Amino acid sequence: MSSFLAGLPPASIIIVGALLVPLLKGRARAAFVLLLPILSGVQLLGFFGLPEGAQLQIDLLGYTLTLNRIDKLSLVFGLIFHIVALLTVIYALHVKDAVQHMAGLVYASAGIAAVFAGDLITLFVYWELTAIASVFLIWARKTEAAYRSGMRYLIIQVGSGVLLLAGTIVHYQATGSLAFDHLGLGTTGTNLIFLAFGIKCAFPLLHNWLQDAYPQATVTGTVFLSAFTTKLAVYALARGYAGTEILIPIGVIMTIFPIFFAVIENDLRKVLAYSLNNQLGFMVVGVGIGTELALNGTVSHAFAHLLYKALLFMSMGAVLYRVGTIKASELGGLYKSMPFTTIFCIIGAMSISAFPLFSGFVTKSMIISAAGYEHLMWAFLGLTFASAGVMEHSGIKIPFFAFFAHDSGLRPKEAPLNMLVAMGGAAALCILIGVFPGPLYALLPYDAEYHPYTTAHVVTSLQLLLWAALAFAVLMRTGLYPAETRSTNLDTDWVYRRGLPRLIGVVAIGVRAAYRAVTGATNMAVGGVLGRVSRHHKGHGVFARTWATGSSVLWVAGLLAAFLVMYYLR
Repeated sequence: MSSFLAGLPPASIIIVGALLVPLLKGRARAAFVLLLPILSGVQLLGFFGLPEGAQLQIDLLGYTLTLNRIDKLSLVFGLIFHIVALLTVIYALHVKDAVQHMAGLVYASAGIAAVFAGDLITLFVYWELTAIASVFLIWARKTEAAYRSGMRYLIIQVGSGVLLLAGTIVHYQATGSLAFDHLGLGTTGTNLIFLAFGIKCAFPLLHNWLQDAYPQATVTGTVFLSAFTTKLAVYALARGYAGTEILIPIGVIMTIFPIFFAVIENDLRKVLAYSLNNQLGFMVVGVGIGTELALNGTVSHAFAHLLYKALLFMSMGAVLYRVGTIKASELGGLYKSMPFTTIFCIIGAMSISAFPLFSGFVTKSMIISAAGYEHLMWAFLGLTFASAGVMEHSGIKIPFFAFFAHDSGLRPKEAPLNMLVAMGGAAALCILIGVFPGPLYALLPYDAEYHPYTTAHVVTSLQLLLWAALAFAVLMRTGLYPAETRSTNLDTDWVYRRGLPRLIGVVAIGVRAAYRAVTGATNMAVGGVLGRVSRHHKGHGVFARTWATGSSVLWVAGLLAAFLVMYYLR
């Protein structure tokens, strides 16, 4: 049975099964959606039995496509994607909306399949499928804000796919290869692909789609969204651009700037979205350093991050589900009626803050140590500062304002049983990885030896965390900590909310004025010109030429991008 499943395209069980979800109802649907990631997990176990480098290839339209490329990098991402998919499905069992179940399963399966893609065309197909499926998790909230945010999200994600396709075609024309291996920067094709990966990884100035969309999704949709899109981008960078040094400053900036926005943000799911961007920065730095230890750190941190970030979004989702709001200014005192959710949230907070005996401690430190070993002192200091910031905005702010702080008087019921089971599973894994990191280390791509529990590392980490906690306490006691108030904070979204609409308005006024000025003078001339063109046109115009495929793709991509930008700003 396992050999048969290993011969199928990855995640095909979930993709096909997801199409049947709308046909089922009630307990039958719940059992079915729970069974799909389990069966797919059995398929994944068959992959572990295959030799390193095994492939499943097909020939299509003259191209050889690699649907299943087996190595340690793809296996570890495939494993954690399956674990999180199963936990999220459990978390969503109470949902009666078939669209959410179907979209979540297709989205998860596309992410799983993408990490096993051995060629750029297969990667592109699943890259776009993650975008199309995931947007329904935002629209399913059925609010005007969710609809508009979903449209912006879809435009950005599809735009990333267009860049990936354009880069793939240009790269194929230049090299004759579609293999998705190490690409590196330096050519038009690989630069376009790098930009596509950067958009999905939420690079600085390309990041705001994340903070815009994730808080607008449904309770369960946000948990799905937190798992696959950005980590697929991290995987793609690790596969194609390991050792690309420009990623180091990009990653350091990613770890630092979200801290300042997270501190002043009132929407706790948006705080977690900024925190997600911060954690991605650690992974991007690891890819940029490119040593075996750094790449192991990137992969292990992605593994741990998927669990504790899902746990934090689950706990905040449970609060939103029971209370109807996730604004810090409206919460507090919930520990009295939601004790289990409170405990699970604290476990997630301690994991992301890298407390000893929790998962973040044994993974994040690998990246920081790799920066130190390579004598990248500025990066080392930046990551250390960012670690203290994480403690403040995710380790303290999230649980404190949601469950403690002032007593809001709210006494909701505890989260539903299926939510508690999912949160409990994620919390248990966060602790197990922190206490016993050996099994995770054995899954990593390289055999680089690393021991997290040294006296110096434990003491240094505790000092950093305690100083961060002390700073929070002092700021709160002195009234210097930014107050939690109802507000909308503008990030780079100022560009499309304020800047570009005003600029386009000014340009439109100028164009209309110019049009009116010249219309009267040109009406007579146009007829004569058109007559001469119709008599003498020989097909010599610029757009009448025969263009190379790559150039045509770039023209199409440019025109599509212009249309999407105009719609985005509508």
